[in-house]
Amino acid sequence: MSKVSHMTTTELTGAEDVAWDLSDLYESGDDARLEQDVQEAEEASEAFRDTYYGKIADLSAADLAAAISERERIESIFTRAIYYAHLWFSTDTADPARGALVARLTEKGAALDTQLLFFGLEIADLDDDQAEALVADPELEHWQHWLRSLRKFRPHLLSEPEEKIFTEKSVSGVSAWSRLHEELLSAIKVDIDGEETSFEQAMAKLYSGDRDERRSAAEAVTEALAPGLRTRTFVFNTILVDKSIDDRLRGYDTWISSRNLRNDTTDEAVQALVDAAVSRYDVPQRYYRLKAKLVGLDRLTFYDRFAPIADDQTKVSWDEAQDIVLAAYHDFTAEAGDVVERFFEESWIDAPTRENKRTGAFCATSVPGVHPYILMNFTGDRRSILTLAHELGHGLHGSLAQPLGLFNADTPLTTAETASVFGEALTFKRLLALEEDPRRRLNLLAGRIEDSIATVFRQIAMNRFEHAVHTQRREQGEVATDRFEELWLESQKQMFEDSVDVDGYGTWWSYIPHFLSTPGYVYAYAYGFLFALSIFRRYEQEGDSMVEPYLDVLRAGGSKPPEELAEIVGLDLTDPGIWASGIEALSTELDEAEALATEIGLG
Repeated sequence: MSKVSHMTTTELTGAEDVAWDLSDLYESGDDARLEQDVQEAEEASEAFRDTYYGKIADLSAADLAAAISERERIESIFTRAIYYAHLWFSTDTADPARGALVARLTEKGAALDTQLLFFGLEIADLDDDQAEALVADPELEHWQHWLRSLRKFRPHLLSEPEEKIFTEKSVSGVSAWSRLHEELLSAIKVDIDGEETSFEQAMAKLYSGDRDERRSAAEAVTEALAPGLRTRTFVFNTILVDKSIDDRLRGYDTWISSRNLRNDTTDEAVQALVDAAVSRYDVPQRYYRLKAKLVGLDRLTFYDRFAPIADDQTKVSWDEAQDIVLAAYHDFTAEAGDVVERFFEESWIDAPTRENKRTGAFCATSVPGVHPYILMNFTGDRRSILTLAHELGHGLHGSLAQPLGLFNADTPLTTAETASVFGEALTFKRLLALEEDPRRRLNLLAGRIEDSIATVFRQIAMNRFEHAVHTQRREQGEVATDRFEELWLESQKQMFEDSVDVDGYGTWWSYIPHFLSTPGYVYAYAYGFLFALSIFRRYEQEGDSMVEPYLDVLRAGGSKPPEELAEIVGLDLTDPGIWASGIEALSTELDEAEALATEIGLG
């Protein structure tokens, strides 16, 4: 097992040629099999409608089970095709052929959804007694949670003709605006000292030990965000008003109620999480005040938040990152290690930064009949190692749940982060064990606390920003760019108080894709993180006896509600104390950092 090495002479990471092989899906964008699959899905949808339209209330439990299986088969065929389109597009968003395939399949998907809408509507329309009898029937045991989840939307569903209009118009509506936003972000180039660089590479410079480099990178990012700001403001406003119309027509109580229902949770449970995090903003404030001392500043500026504590120019090659992450998973359990290893061996990862490649990282988990795929923008810093571990956690989750089929494997956002956060925690523990230098150990610990703050407190602060903009759009009309900036800075200042200077940070709301692609999404990071952290703490306390229960949680995918998944590992998600407990664990890590800082004379 190699130690983290110090690569200071080159920006090459060894990930340059690590590209995924999408041929497990299709050979190319014009593969005849792709067209055949789309055609089969279209023909099967038509046949399904002919067979079942208007007849769901008359089906026996066995017949309904057969109908759901066929409905899942149709969706799986088409999902495979559209996943390919999105994956192909994500590595070159400027290629017209790739964009055209996404657009065409999005339109086809809306048409298929329109054909099949009746099925869910008729199930939701069953009277409660009949529905309960069906759900309790052994023939439908496999579909119990799926049926219950579907019927939760009953009060918010419209008539079939209205639902058809909603579905068809979504192609030219919110999904089109989301795609435009994604393309606008992918096209952003940042000019740093006369050299054009990608947005990801510029953001990576915020982790530099050189304050001038951090400042110039932050200023360059702000400058790069400026030209398209009015357009991104308009796109955001359009999505805000679109959602407000949807929510009004469907009768949702709040802007986030529909997201909570999709996440298999309640408005009350989410508010308890938000309240718990906001009430402990003292944790990030305390950390950032400590960090200011550690880096020799009176007060941090927003671009100082990720500065290394020690003068550590460590760069890690792709091969070293792979070794570290694989060892962490293998040490936990051979089963997890073997699954994760296949991602490297069989080219299921696209790793390097490239021009016109989608920013960030993701794992496409629910690819029917095929393994998950991972997209990275690997820059060789510590964060990239943990991002790799995070996405491979998603990959492990998707792989273990896949035998359940598309409907049952798919997890709500609240539990989707379980394996990713757990995998990150495993890998961090290994990174810390490999590092002997106390200053670099403190640097690692500080990075871990910063990631935790970003995942819990920053996401909740972003949730508060979303709450403010959705509320303002509904109550006062279109939100001006300046007002977005004010609301963004208000939410940030509430979290930081006087521990961080946010001057110059006002437009950085505009590069965060989740606000537009998945409104309400961000709190799920905090939910999933604190849930996973609770499981990890139990693993640290109880050892190997937690391995199988944890894997059972992953194998269950989305086939059980979060509360039942938590019970498998001995946790109670209905107790708001679980959030306070998770946050207290972060506070304890901060205690350790303060003690280590004092020990080496930096506190």
